[in-house]
Order: sequence, then structure tokens, then C-alpha cells
Amino acid sequence: MIVVTGGAGFIGSALVWAFNQSGEEKILVVDDLRCGSKWKNLTGLRYLDIVSRESFLQSIESEQDLGISSIVHMGACSSTTETDADYLLKNNYEYSKSLASYCLKRNIRFLYASSAATYGSGERGYSDTSDLCSLRPLNMYGYSKHLFDL
Repeated sequence: MIVVTGGAGFIGSALVWAFNQSGEEKILVVDDLRCGSKWKNLTGLRYLDIVSRESFLQSIESEQDLGISSIVHMGACSSTTETDADYLLKNNYEYSKSLASYCLKRNIRFLYASSAATYGSGERGYSDTSDLCSLRPLNMYGYSKHLFDL
């Protein structure tokens, strides 16, 4: 089974569509549909189930084998104007660490979407081969992604 976090978002749902085009339907969509209309992105797509990120986190923290072959981690709060640092750290950094740890323990492929926001204004360049610790994100969103990249 393939897990797509943020699977109801624009990019996540496009990935589910691409998986469907290649014949893959054993997909678990992880997303929150509490408000907004991103649920519309899932219409016409084929997947096993959709669960909230909280529910999925509880499942992986229970240390059970869920039959996952890979996790494509697109889920995050991507608002560059979000000012609640605790929320961004929990949602973008801690959640990513939990997923990566689960995958590492089980040799599960983990694909993660970082962000160009980690580079800041670019005065230190845009290279991933340079000293990543010297990058200075301009907002808390960029910093939350940068922390996981480090």
C-alpha cells in the first residue's frame, strides 16, 4: 500500500491520479477535510481509504505493521503567513520526524516534499550541497521545513 499524506491537496491528489493511471489503487490518502473544498480533488480517484493525519499518526505510533510499501509525504501547513510556531513545529517538523522514523525502522521508502522557503532570500545560494545550517528561512513555515531537512 502507498500512503499519500496531503493526498486531498492539489499536488497530493495529482499524485493519487498518477498512481491510478499506472494501475495503482492500493492507496491510503491521509488528509484533513474539516473545512474547505479540497475533498473535490478526490472525486473520480481510486484509493482504499482516507484518514485524518491524527488517526494515521496514532496507527504508526502503535508500532504495528500496516502493510505500507512507501509513504509520499506531501502533507504540511504550507501557509507562509502562519504565525503559530508551535502548530508549525508539531504539524510540519514533528509529524515528519514520526513518519520518517516509522519508515526507517521498517525499510519503507519515504519521499518527502521540502520547500524552497528553506533557502530564505537566496543570499546564501540555493545549493543543497553547501552548508544547510547556514540557510536562513524568512518565515516560520520555511524554518519548520528547514528543521526537518537538517
